[in-house]
Amino acid sequence: MTRLRLLPAAVLALGLQPAWADAVDTLREFTREVKTGKASFSQTVTSPDGARKKTSTGSFEFSRPNRFRFAYDKPFAQLIVGDGAKVWLHDIDLNQVTVRAMDQALGGTPAALLAGGALDKDFELAAQPAKDGLEWVLATPRARDGSVASLRVGFRGKELAALEIVDAFGQRSALQFSGVQQGLALPAERFRFTPPPGADVVGP
Repeated sequence: MTRLRLLPAAVLALGLQPAWADAVDTLREFTREVKTGKASFSQTVTSPDGARKKTSTGSFEFSRPNRFRFAYDKPFAQLIVGDGAKVWLHDIDLNQVTVRAMDQALGGTPAALLAGGALDKDFELAAQPAKDGLEWVLATPRARDGSVASLRVGFRGKELAALEIVDAFGQRSALQFSGVQQGLALPAERFRFTPPPGADVVGP
């Protein structure tokens, strides 16, 4: 089975009702006030036809602006690190590293939404009805030629709880966050990456 993964760019506006407006404010407050955070996540990726699903788990850390770390542990080990200048993707199974400049890789991606510093520049925001006990915001990338078509962010109160992504090919990724910690001190080395010995490095 082909691996279905969330990669950085690799991860549909409805009518706005006044009763839902707080969800957009919550997202803006999250990006403005929460400078660091970490959480565990489970992710389910569904193929465009709905016939294939793949589940993975891992952890996510960020430090604004534009420093983040997605570490997938199951079923395949994969690491995505944004160091503020570049985005590094390490496929640990293959010992292959792909690197891209931050301004080319981030754009309207999940990492830009959760860890970036230009929310309204990168996304059009629209609140949506509450569902599954969460308040939801639809974030549509302003750049229409990227790998992500739309994202939905779910909050439980002020806490990040879920993220849903639809890519340009119709593949859907749903992430559920747990053990969320916000505003904690994170070592700078968590957001640095050095290719391991013998790795095949692709990119500038």
